[in-house]
Amino acid sequence: MALYAVTMAEKSAAERAENIRTGYTFDGGSVRLGTAMVDGEVFPEAAVALPLRMMNRHGLIAGATGTGKTITLQLMAEQLSEAGVPTFLADIKGDLTGLSTPGEASEKLAARTRNVGMDWSPATYPVEYFSLGGAGTGVPIRATVTSFGPLLLSRVLGLNETQEASLMLVFHYADQKNLELDDLKDLRAVIQYLTSDEGKDELADLGGLSKATAGVILRSLVTLETQGGDQFFGTPEFDTAELLRTVEDGRGVISCLELPTLLRQPLLFSTFLIWLLADLFEELPEVGDAEKPELVFFLDEAHLLFEDASKAFMDSITTTVRLIRSKGVGVFFITQTPQDVPAEVLGQLANRVQHALRAFTPDDAKALKATASTFPLSDYDLEEALTAAGTGEAIVTVMNETGSPTPVAWTRLWSPRSRMGASEEAVVEQAVAASGLLEEYGTVVDRASASEKLDGREQDQAGRAEQQPNHGRDRQTDSAESGTGRGSGERTTRPAGRAARNGSGRRPSTSTRRQDNPIMDVAVQVAGVLGKELVRGLFGTRRRRR
Repeated sequence: MALYAVTMAEKSAAERAENIRTGYTFDGGSVRLGTAMVDGEVFPEAAVALPLRMMNRHGLIAGATGTGKTITLQLMAEQLSEAGVPTFLADIKGDLTGLSTPGEASEKLAARTRNVGMDWSPATYPVEYFSLGGAGTGVPIRATVTSFGPLLLSRVLGLNETQEASLMLVFHYADQKNLELDDLKDLRAVIQYLTSDEGKDELADLGGLSKATAGVILRSLVTLETQGGDQFFGTPEFDTAELLRTVEDGRGVISCLELPTLLRQPLLFSTFLIWLLADLFEELPEVGDAEKPELVFFLDEAHLLFEDASKAFMDSITTTVRLIRSKGVGVFFITQTPQDVPAEVLGQLANRVQHALRAFTPDDAKALKATASTFPLSDYDLEEALTAAGTGEAIVTVMNETGSPTPVAWTRLWSPRSRMGASEEAVVEQAVAASGLLEEYGTVVDRASASEKLDGREQDQAGRAEQQPNHGRDRQTDSAESGTGRGSGERTTRPAGRAARNGSGRRPSTSTRRQDNPIMDVAVQVAGVLGKELVRGLFGTRRRRR
């Protein structure tokens, strides 16, 4: 505190503002967050921004409920889109649908934007609306159980480490036998087969799977199905390359995932977000230090990711966050306090936008002190600033272009150009109806998979499939080649070399590749359980090559 008092006495407000202005002057592109405040005065010339090339160093947007975290997220998504950077964000309350509607001018808004030196005008942005398994308004996102993997599924099912290891054995068996686990009924069929008289010899070969453990897993699957969790698993499986698109004018597509029932199934939803991130991590090529990120991924309600997480799950998250930046992906965690994020993850978040905290209890006061201590040395009394910041204000420090932290800046944030609040339902429904992605993902396809193979109905299922209408599975060209409109009715493109498709309009499955590669098949059999590492990633997810 003595050093703080001396620093305050030696510098005028204008000098401190100039220090901030200099610290946030970058050579490359940036996302403007707002304008610095010193001693309650706004200094419009002291811009506070985040350099684009450092957004893959990840970040944290934190603050108490009602302090403006969602508006900050909206502001950042708008400017990233304008810079040609696609974004992914989860919309829990429906407020982010306002991105599809231009903002409305008012005297209050005009006064605020003048105050922070913003030349405000209304705008809309290219938004693609998604829903998990069709639960909500948007293009359905589904994953196959095979791709989702045993580690993530164990977390959804609430299994302990022993049961998790047993589930890994079941997945390994299915991988070896080319039994596609498209949905939960497929997984249930494999487990039931392994515990039946017919499959008991193969169960014995697996070694670690007991009938009692299998029974626990089966009961957990039934519970998940009765809660509606089965609708998120199936085909066609979502290709995460869809998150990397731009429209014709160069703006990045904002992928908005609606989560209206998050509170009913928080663990399932949060784990699905990790699956999306894990798939990107496994599939994207290394890009090094680019001038701007390939994608910025915003993880809202981040505390849900870490509650009661196993050590294996935490290790996988930590490794993914550490390594995915080299793939050009920035990850921003959004939560109420930094203490919601484990230290090993928090230490990798170079960019901080901290909205106000509340200190109503002794635990709150302790969290406040801990948060203040994580910021660089500052000219502000941070404990006071963190409690006194108003709605639409934040304490900011980011990584500059040389890799050093910028000066801490009490910032009055800019305002979004789109509507701050939900769009009319008709606007969102129109955007979804105009999406070219509905052709590929809009209809569930129940193909012959593990359950059909195990009960001998594969040929019959194939015969019925020939009589069913084609739901976009045989599309020959991608939107970038054919000009098919995607996302808000605008034509979109993907980065070259991504999402290469075969003649059926889908990328080749891992099981198909293994059938074509007997050497790999033998290697997996010889390697035993450890063979899963040849085809599965950090989270046990199925690795696919685009």
